[in-house]
Amino acid sequence: MIRHKFSVGQSVEFMPGRLDHHIPRGSYTIVRQLPIEQQDCQYRVKNDRDGHERIVRESQLAAGDAFRDRGLR
Repeated sequence: MIRHKFSVGQSVEFMPGRLDHHIPRGSYTIVRQLPIEQQDCQYRVKNDRDGHERIVRESQLAAGDAFRDRGLR
């Protein structure tokens, strides 16, 4: 069974795909876990900089410290 990797309140980094170029990459906070769709968990996330909320797939997210650990921020 597929389970959500991230929990509510967790800080994550969003990496837009080629069709999501209009969505700013960067730091987001998980607001809500959403149902699984097409074998990929979904989340409602809030941009830490501008406060906009959007729905993203788990495959577009990395743990918040992942970029800082690699010096990619």
